[in-house]
Amino acid sequence: MKYAVIGTGAIGGFYGAKLARAGHDVHFLLHSDYRYVCLNGLQVTSCNGDFILPQINVYSDVNLMPKVDVVLVGLKTTNEHLLRELLPPLLHEHTLVLLIQNGIGLEADVQEWFPGLALAAGLAFICSAKTEPGHINHQCYGQISIGNYSCGDKALIDALVNDFCQAGVEAHEVEYNEARWKKAVWNMPFNGMTVAMHTQTNLLLQHPATRQLITEQMQEVVGAANALGVNGLNEAFIQQMLQMTDDMVPYSPSMRLDYDFHRPMEIFYLYTRPIAIAREAGFAMPKLEMLQQQLLFLDNRTNNVK
Repeated sequence: MKYAVIGTGAIGGFYGAKLARAGHDVHFLLHSDYRYVCLNGLQVTSCNGDFILPQINVYSDVNLMPKVDVVLVGLKTTNEHLLRELLPPLLHEHTLVLLIQNGIGLEADVQEWFPGLALAAGLAFICSAKTEPGHINHQCYGQISIGNYSCGDKALIDALVNDFCQAGVEAHEVEYNEARWKKAVWNMPFNGMTVAMHTQTNLLLQHPATRQLITEQMQEVVGAANALGVNGLNEAFIQQMLQMTDDMVPYSPSMRLDYDFHRPMEIFYLYTRPIAIAREAGFAMPKLEMLQQQLLFLDNRTNNVK
C-alpha cells in the first residue's frame, strides 16, 4: 500500500519511518525541517536499534504529493482544522485516514468535515520525542492499536495491521471506543500533571501523594468510560498502566514538551471534550476538571509571554 504522513513528528515520523525502512512506499509532509531532511535524511534513535533513512519522499506542499491508500495523521490537534486543506489532495475513493493523535472526539469532527471518509484511530503506546530537525528519539515501547471508526473495508484494516507488524511495529485491531478511552486513562493524568507539577512521569509515581492523585484521575477516566458503556476498563487496567509507567524510562509526554517549547497545548481534545462528553453521560471528573483549568491558565500565560 502507498502511505502519506501528515505531521512528521515524534509519532507520525516514527511509524512512517518504520514503514519506509521496511520497503513500503511512504510520502512525508514536512514543514520546519523540510530542507534539513532533504539534505540529511530522517534519523531515528531507538531503543530497538538506530537507523537513518538517507533518501525519502519528502514534500513541503501537500498538493505535490500523490494520492495514497492510507494517510497517517500525526498532526498536533491544535492544528486539527488544517486537515480540511491537507487531506483532500491525498484521497482517492478508498483511502483510509488513521488519526494517530491524542484525545477524544477527533474522528467525529473529521467525519463531519468529510462525511464519506474512511476513518480509524491509531492509539500509540510509545515514548518518543522530536526535539531536533529530522531526528526522532524513540525511548521505549512502540505498539499501536487500530480502532476502526468508519471504514467499511475490513481487509484494508487488516492490511494496515499486517504492514505495521511486517515493519517491526507491534499492532493489532481493537474496538474503537475502548481504544480511545484506554489511551485517555494514561494521557489525561500524565500529560497534564507533568506540566502542572513541572516534572517527569517517574517522579510523579515515586511520591505517594502524586501517585495517589494520578490513580484517582485514572479512576475518573475509567468511570467516565464505564458511564458511556465502554467495556474493558477497570481497576486492573489502571494497575497495568501504573506498572507500565513504573517500568518506562523517565519521560516528558508531548504536552510537557509543548509547554517547554512554548507551543499551544492540546487541551481541547485531551481534556475539554472528554470532560464534556462524560458530563453529558451524567459522570463528573472533578480532579481532571481542576487539572484542565490549571492547564488553561498556564497555556494562556505562555501564549502571552511569546
